[in-house]
Amino acid sequence: MAKKTKLSEQSTQAEKSVSEILSKTDQFVDKYLKQILIAVAVVIIIVIGIIAMRHYYLLPREKNAEAALFPGQNYFSNQQWEKALNGDSIEYIGFLGVMDEFSGTLSANLAKAYAGLCQYQLGAYEDALQSLKSYKGKDQLFAAQVIGAIGDCEVNLGNVKEGIAAFRKAADLANSSLLSPVYLNKEAIAYESLGDYRAALGTYKTIQSKYPQSPEAASIEKYIERAKVLMK
Repeated sequence: MAKKTKLSEQSTQAEKSVSEILSKTDQFVDKYLKQILIAVAVVIIIVIGIIAMRHYYLLPREKNAEAALFPGQNYFSNQQWEKALNGDSIEYIGFLGVMDEFSGTLSANLAKAYAGLCQYQLGAYEDALQSLKSYKGKDQLFAAQVIGAIGDCEVNLGNVKEGIAAFRKAADLANSSLLSPVYLNKEAIAYESLGDYRAALGTYKTIQSKYPQSPEAASIEKYIERAKVLMK
C-alpha cells in the first residue's frame, strides 16, 4: 500500500511539474508574443524581399548584361580588338563598359576576361594583367586560357619566372591534350630564355611522354636535343 502511495505521489509531482512548465511557457508566449510576431514578420519580409529582388532586378539585369556583351563577342571572334574592348560608338559599349555598367553580373565577370585578352593583343600588358586577374571563373578550360594569357603578359613584361608559374598552372588546370602541351611548350621556351636548359629539357620531355599525339610533340625531339646540347 505504501508502495502504491509513493507511486501516486510521484505521478502527482510529475503532473505538477508539467503543469508548471506549460504555465511558464504560456506566460513567456503571452509576454513576448508581440516580439515573436515581429521577428517572424521580419523573416518573411526578408525572404519576400530576396525573391522579389532576384526576380525583378537581378535576373533582368543579368539578361541586359548578356545582351550588352554579345556584340563584343562577335568583334572578339573577328579579332577586332579595339572595338571589342572600347565599343563601336553606335550601340555597343565595349567590354570595359559592360564591366562598369553591369558590375556584379556573370556577364561583367566574363567581360573582364575578354577585356584582358583584347588588351594583351593591343600590347597593353599591365592593363591586361589587371583585367585577367580580376576574372573569377569556374569553367576549367576557359579559366586555363585566362591563366595562360596571364603568363604571356608576365613574360612580355619581363617577369619570366611569374610567367613560367602561370604556364604550368594553366597546363595543369586544363589537363587537356589540346591546351596543356601549348602551355608546357611556352613554359619550356621561357626556361630557355633564362638559360635554364635543364628545366626546359624536363618540360619538353613531359610533352613528349604525356601528350605524344599533340602537334607540339611532333617536332619535340629536336628541341630535346637542342636543350641537351645547350646544357653542356
